[in-house]
Amino acid sequence: MIFKGLKERVLKKKLDKLVSLKEETSASTLKKIQSVGILTTDEMSSKIDLQNTVASILGVKNVKIYSLRDFNKNDEVSYKHFTEKDINWRGNYVQTNIKSFLDEPLDLLIGYFNNSNMYLETAVLKSKADFKVGFSNVNSKLYHVEITSEINHYKSFIEELRKYLQILKKL
Repeated sequence: MIFKGLKERVLKKKLDKLVSLKEETSASTLKKIQSVGILTTDEMSSKIDLQNTVASILGVKNVKIYSLRDFNKNDEVSYKHFTEKDINWRGNYVQTNIKSFLDEPLDLLIGYFNNSNMYLETAVLKSKADFKVGFSNVNSKLYHVEITSEINHYKSFIEELRKYLQILKKL
């Protein structure tokens, strides 16, 4: 337990440093959204069908979801989940499934979590997605567009996202 707290403090410092050094990227590209990635918690992904809702409202077919779940040594390695054990002390992901998800050049990444979470924030920061969207009360330096909404009102969140993407001519 002591090591977990120490690891989290080290990773928090690393995340803060990466966020402060983050190069500002332009969100003004006219590239249309064709591939979407979603980062969320296991609790949210088990409650709602976020993947199909995003696909139907935004009208895209290539939607992938990855969720953070609590570590359990009895769980099998999943291509849709990652845990805090999948990130090392340097802030690098060691599991190949999450690494390939983050290295994939997605057109849109949705950070569907409304509480500050170091592991999910690091994943958003390390993602190679062109355009990143999330909740406004998480970390304003991570996203190009932030939406204020309740976490349980996922349809209104995605519909609001659709409006912003239409304004930016990405849909």
